[in-house]
Amino acid sequence: MPSWIDVNRLPTDERSALENILDAQRIGLIRKVEDLSDDAARKTPSASTLSLLALIKHATIWEQRWFEYLVAGRKLPDGWPEVEPAEPDADFALADADTVESCIADYRAQIEKSKAITATTPLDARGTRPDLADCNLRYVMLHLIQETARHAGHADIIRESLDGTTGI
Repeated sequence: MPSWIDVNRLPTDERSALENILDAQRIGLIRKVEDLSDDAARKTPSASTLSLLALIKHATIWEQRWFEYLVAGRKLPDGWPEVEPAEPDADFALADADTVESCIADYRAQIEKSKAITATTPLDARGTRPDLADCNLRYVMLHLIQETARHAGHADIIRESLDGTTGI
C-alpha cells in the first residue's frame, strides 16, 4: 500500500498547519518513487537530468542541512558548509548502492530527525548561522514546504514520462 497522509484542513494553530503541509509534500514526493524498480527510479526521461531517485536523495540532504545544521546547529557528517562538494549538483548524484528502498529509508529517517527538531524549537527561534541564512524556524518550514512541493512537481512530470502515472 502506498504511503499516505491525512491532511488536516482545519488546523488549529500555525505549527500544526506547517507540519501537516510539509508532511503532505514529503509523502507526495515519496509516493512518486516508492513502487518503482531501482532502474526505473534512476531514469531521466525528460529534458532535465533529474531522476526520481535523485530527487529523493536531494530532498534528504537539504532536510538535513536546513533542520540539523541551520536550525539545530549540529555538525554534519559531510562537513557542509565548510566542506563544499566537488561537483555543483553533487546532492543529486547517485551511488551504485543507492536503491529506492535505501533512499526512501534515508529520507524517512531524516524526516524523523527534522520533526524532532521542529517539535522542540519555537517557530521564532533564529537559525544558528545567520551568515548563511538569517532566518527562523518558521521560514525554514515554509522554505522546505516550497522546495519539497517544487520537487514533487518535478517528480510528477518524471513519473508521468516514465509510465503515464499521474496524481498523488
